[in-house]
Amino acid sequence: MSGTPGRLLTLLSLLQARRDWPGSQLAERLEVSPRTVRRDVDRLRDLGYPVRSTTGPDGGYRLGAGADLPPLLFDDEQAVALAVALQLASASGVGAGDAAERALATVRQVLPARLRARVDAVEVAPLPTSAAPVDAGVLLAVTAAVRAREVLRFDYASPTASEDDDRPPRQVEPHAVVSRGGRWYLLGWDPAAPARDGAGSGDWRTHRLDRMTPRTPTGPRFTPREVPGGDPAAFVAALFRGSRDPGGSGAWPCEGRVVVHAPATEVAPYLADGAVEALDDDRCRVTAGAWSWTGLAASLLRLGADVEVERPPELARAFAELAERCAAAGRQLPTGRTNRRPRKQPDP
Repeated sequence: MSGTPGRLLTLLSLLQARRDWPGSQLAERLEVSPRTVRRDVDRLRDLGYPVRSTTGPDGGYRLGAGADLPPLLFDDEQAVALAVALQLASASGVGAGDAAERALATVRQVLPARLRARVDAVEVAPLPTSAAPVDAGVLLAVTAAVRAREVLRFDYASPTASEDDDRPPRQVEPHAVVSRGGRWYLLGWDPAAPARDGAGSGDWRTHRLDRMTPRTPTGPRFTPREVPGGDPAAFVAALFRGSRDPGGSGAWPCEGRVVVHAPATEVAPYLADGAVEALDDDRCRVTAGAWSWTGLAASLLRLGADVEVERPPELARAFAELAERCAAAGRQLPTGRTNRRPRKQPDP
């Protein structure tokens, strides 16, 4: 589309992509004069788009939020990205699958035929997550507290607590919401938690959103603290690995290297964080980690192949300990019973 209509669509796309635009930069991008930009902005306003003028050395424009949702403009890449995101919503762990399907149908109806064909070609089938779904209202309440920097009060259904446990609501300073493995977590500063150094109180804690019931009203505003490493997602990932240093190596507390007598293509799908290096057609080198040496050894045994330990000695001793445990468990098998090979499971 060329001429004024095409220029208006390009202008609208630019205003949607960035919060503030100096008038001179818009004129340069559109290859027109600042006066033409002003006229095009007036045309968008007549169409219902709340384009506001901004003050400053150059002056500029901003697309604000209006009372009604005006027509949106997506380029080809944005439309495909939106289709993929909506199809993956059912596996996100948030109870918004039905709403995502309706949104995808609504978007599809207003797309031009050419773009609709591209979107329809993107079909993904996400595996359902075993995690408990998070109520969309809980997600909105928690993220609103994070944005407003207000102390969050909530009840928490701990799996170790009894049903009649009448505990007061927890109070934390919410800093970020992180998604990991189909679950949603709140990273917050808990002033009542024991300090790691034993002096005073206060520490970082994670809470699963599917176990939270936010209370209203929220607490007072707080001054955010600096998350270790500056990246909440990296810090939460480090916490799950037993570390509090996201800026470090990011390794598990126990990390080892072995040679597995199986092709790399067969081993790789079963390793979430491990690294696989093909040695030949029948062997590969695996570097992986876990909370403990016995846990690491057990995770490597599930690959169903012979393993040679390269390092460290603690991993070899863990295999020996597991061998003794397995032998003891095998001796408990009733007389006349034999082990049966399990049915072949589908590839992960």
